Amino acid sequence: MITKKININIDNNQGARPVALLVQVASRFECHIDVEHDNKKVNAKSIMGMMSLGLACGQDVVVYAEGSDENEAIGEIEKCLCS
Repeated sequence: MITKKININIDNNQGARPVALLVQVASRFECHIDVEHDNKKVNAKSIMGMMSLGLACGQDVVVYAEGSDENEAIGEIEKCLCS
């Protein structure tokens, strides 16, 4: 398992679009991926779970990935949260 702390740098004016994109990216990978913010950890492949985090630009999250493609998954999720 690997973990990475990521500072979110996404446009808050896009509504739910960045979260939906993150879920799509996470769903491409076989590994299990969680995102944690304010002591709440959710499955990154769950749109409802991700929406419940209420993520905004400037906040820090911790991403956990475990599985055969965990390194690639973390890299792609970081790109998604920092674009």
